[in-house]
Amino acid sequence: MAAKKNKALSCFSGVGPGCCQVEAMVGVDEKGQMVLPKTIREKAGIQAGDKLVLIGWEKDGQTCCITMVKADSLANMVKGMLGPMMKDIITS
Repeated sequence: MAAKKNKALSCFSGVGPGCCQVEAMVGVDEKGQMVLPKTIREKAGIQAGDKLVLIGWEKDGQTCCITMVKADSLANMVKGMLGPMMKDIITS
């Protein structure tokens, strides 16, 4: 389980060469829906029924970027960060 947690955390640890790149371009239809290309879904391990969290990045009061993260990966990251703090609070 620790290896799985570390893998999830690695996506969020720092920015550097190779961290971010343009993967694809998607369109938004009249209902506001979009389709993630199959190659991206496969690369990210996204399957039918998975939940994605949208994180907005703001600059000067405007959303400039939107990041999608698998909900279970985000949950593991939060548990990894808060778990040790919660143990410290409980044992204090």
